[in-house]
This record gives sequence, C-alpha cells and structure tokens, in this order.
Amino acid sequence: MTKFAVIGTGKTGGKVVEILDDEQVVGPFNSSQKPTANALNQADAAILFVPGAAVEDLVEPLITSGIPAAWGTTGYEWPEDLDKRLRIQGIKWLHAANFSLGMSIVRRCLKVIGQSSPVLTDPSFHIHEIHHIHKQDAPSGTALSWQEWLGREAEISSERKGDVKGIHRLEVKTETESIRLEHQAHDRKIFAQGAVWAAEQLTKPEIEPGFHDFSTIFDYIMQQS
Repeated sequence: MTKFAVIGTGKTGGKVVEILDDEQVVGPFNSSQKPTANALNQADAAILFVPGAAVEDLVEPLITSGIPAAWGTTGYEWPEDLDKRLRIQGIKWLHAANFSLGMSIVRRCLKVIGQSSPVLTDPSFHIHEIHHIHKQDAPSGTALSWQEWLGREAEISSERKGDVKGIHRLEVKTETESIRLEHQAHDRKIFAQGAVWAAEQLTKPEIEPGFHDFSTIFDYIMQQS
C-alpha cells in the first residue's frame, strides 16, 4: 500500500487526507507541523497543496528525502535549474495548476479547438474563470493553462464569489456562430483524487527523474494503456 506525505491541510489538502486510508497518510503536515526529511522518508511520495509563499521552506527537506512529490501550488515561479537539479539527484517531481483528471480531457479538446480555429472567420476567444472568494491568484493558474493549451490569444476574465470550487469557460465567437466549452468542479475531491493518482505514477520506475508537468505524465500513462 502506497504511503503519502500530505503537506498542506487546507480545503484541498484536507480532501486528500479524507480519501486516503489512515495507514496511507504520513503526517499530515502544515505550517504548525512542518515536515522534516526524516519524517518524509516514511512515505513513498508527497502530495502538496500549499501557497506559493510556503514553497521555499519545503524544497530542501523534500530534496533531501528524495521521495517523489506532486505539487498543487500555483502563483509560484519555479527556479529554472530545478529540472536539472532533480535529474542529477534522481528525484521525480511534478506540478499542476489543476489536478482534475477531467481537466486533462478538456486540455485535449482545447488543443483541437485552437488548431482548428483558422477555418473560422475572425474568431475571438474569451476565457472566464470563477473561484471562491479566498483564492489569491487571478487569473487562476488553470485559466492561464487554458490559454496555453488553446494556443490562441484570448481575453481572460476572473470572478470571485462564495465557495465556488472552480468554473472555467471558453467561448469562441464569430459574427455568425459561437462555440462554448465549460468545466465545472462540483467537489474538491476531484483535485485530491487526481493528485493521489499523479503521485502514485511517480513511484513507477518507468517515470524518469526531473520536474514534470502533470499533463506530460497523464499523456504518457494514457499512451501506455
């Protein structure tokens, strides 16, 4: 049974603890109970849902432990040499703006829309995202990823209200027609489930050391299925 060090006990980190069996959880860790390399060594992989400001204090203990890590942190600029450093030390990390497995399917749809849109006459692209009032970054990391996956210049707008788990919507509009694609998260459990799935993939020998994007791992595993 795979054991996971759960770092970050907020709304999503709490969901990770909730879906795992008690014997699978190492920690959980947070700002009051910070992980050490020795504590992390009790786990097969780490799952982190922490704000960008907390990353610096966690990098060294994780690297020292050498365990794989799945990061759900947004709003942080990762060092350019991180991939090289991890590869040299034989460590596997990945990061994601959104761990929803359904979102990975949406990513493929967006690529098709972006690649096919030249057949349309003067299309405009608008991405709108809605999140809970406590979300700090705007636009969300996922909205920025949607534009990247689309591969087209798009207007991005953000809205914060209530306890919305996450709604992302693309509208492609021309003078004569509109295309809409929407993904809505109903429960933060989808992010926890995706993070557990991703962290477990990192424990497999066929995944090479380095700093991976979640989408790369998802596509690789789908190709092997």
